Amino acid sequence: MNSTNTTSINITTFTSTLPDEILDRLNQMAQKLAMPKNKIIETALQIYLDQLTRAEYIKSYKQAAADESILEIAEEGMEDYFKQLGDETK
Repeated sequence: MNSTNTTSINITTFTSTLPDEILDRLNQMAQKLAMPKNKIIETALQIYLDQLTRAEYIKSYKQAAADESILEIAEEGMEDYFKQLGDETK
């Protein structure tokens, strides 16, 4: 891997293999959009990684929702919040 520093952005070059069908689709889309293939790959990978992160959050929220102790803590917090709201309106 070679690293190059471009205006404080680190860029690393890597080599990978992909199926011919995917490379053909990538080439066609790059021509159609007049966009470099590496930018299409970079954008697609960023979107995919963001989706994976969101899926992790969703999974953790679902697990927390099923956890009775977490629900009790949340309910206690809401009770305190409503009490504070009541105190402020007086």
